[in-house]
Amino acid sequence: MNIKTRSLSILALMAGLFCLSSAPATAAADPARDKALAQTILNDTNLTLVLEKGKNLLKSGLNAGSGYGEVWIRDLNTFIELSLQVNDPKPIREALLTFFKFQGAGGDIVDGFIPKEKGSTAYKYRKSGLAPNLLAHKNTVETDQESSLIQAVRKYIQATGDQAFLAEVVDGVTVAARMELALEFLLSERFDAQHGLIWGATTADWGDVQPEHDWGVELDENSHKSLDIYDNAMLVIAIGDLVQMRAGQAATVVKWEGIARQLRHNIRQHLWDGKRGKFIPHVYLNGSPFPPGFEEADVFYHGGTTIAMEAGLLSPAEVVDSLAQMRRNVRQSGAGSIGLTLYPPYPKGSFKNRSMGPYSYQNGGDWDWFGGRTIQQLIRAGLLEEAYQELKPMVARIVRANGFHEWWSLDNQPKGSGQFRGAAGVLGLAIEQLKSWARKTAAGT
Repeated sequence: MNIKTRSLSILALMAGLFCLSSAPATAAADPARDKALAQTILNDTNLTLVLEKGKNLLKSGLNAGSGYGEVWIRDLNTFIELSLQVNDPKPIREALLTFFKFQGAGGDIVDGFIPKEKGSTAYKYRKSGLAPNLLAHKNTVETDQESSLIQAVRKYIQATGDQAFLAEVVDGVTVAARMELALEFLLSERFDAQHGLIWGATTADWGDVQPEHDWGVELDENSHKSLDIYDNAMLVIAIGDLVQMRAGQAATVVKWEGIARQLRHNIRQHLWDGKRGKFIPHVYLNGSPFPPGFEEADVFYHGGTTIAMEAGLLSPAEVVDSLAQMRRNVRQSGAGSIGLTLYPPYPKGSFKNRSMGPYSYQNGGDWDWFGGRTIQQLIRAGLLEEAYQELKPMVARIVRANGFHEWWSLDNQPKGSGQFRGAAGVLGLAIEQLKSWARKTAAGT
């Protein structure tokens, strides 16, 4: 897309005036009940044990887990806050800069990077003279790398106070300018003008595997482009983070706040199913890859719904109703926790990648990595008792298995990579938030 077309896309987004309130829900006050809950939380030894396990794991590196050699931005974004509590910030700062060193000419951000000697021939690697000892890769079916990096930068600056990071120059361009370039890439190369939303390849909820290939990580002529809630909610959050970091730049704030307002409007208009009280899994731009007899509209996306909560796209009543639907999905599926990816799962054979069978991996697997984020949003919504009840089965299985794992099967067995840092980061942060509330409540403050 040329500069003129890109400008028209941005102006079209800025035209909207709608903005759904992001104010969290508030549970009815019951001081005696709250104090009893607070004491239960403070006495729960599993919470303390899992938090310490998580912090110890995050001391050992920035790669996603024992099964991954790469530092992935979508993972780092979810454990950077807890990692900064237990590590020197310099390597984390350098990791964030490395993503900008591999930024494409059009503004795109890679998924992750790995030492050159550990690279796999399966990936189509990107090289950079700014990081000659590393290789980088971009999973092109995803549309969350740019948003993830901006979110991670905001978290880094908020935790460290390192405002100078925004003025850091990478190949003649500041980090602040590069973040805007990353967002503009989404509005030019991944923007559907008809719906006013960004698109990606069709995947299962927040997943990074498309149905059309044995592996499924590369966009090509067989891909089915679609709109979904996860990618667009991630963008709304990223714009909010950019605005927060650039608060002193009036023109920048006005521009991006206008874009965010229209994105919110378009999300509600095109992706929200008011009758079902849930998000539509996909709005297709060139047809669906799934069997015609499968009613995809029935599928509830747990992960995307959680990210929509974080983006302030749901009203307080809708948050409560979404929780009820998630709980019902867990009961009906037999899953171990609210980390269930989606329900019902896509039928056998929907994905050529064999790891994507029903209730496996991203197609109905149970992920603490997203379940922990759901807990955080329940806490934010003032649903403390619900948050604690949904957290307990996650921490219990971590204690039982003596570690963090990528995902869990229906019978609560650990699957995928061990030492999964994303799970440690989101669950650790949720536990800290619960404990902080409990300490204040128990003390009557």
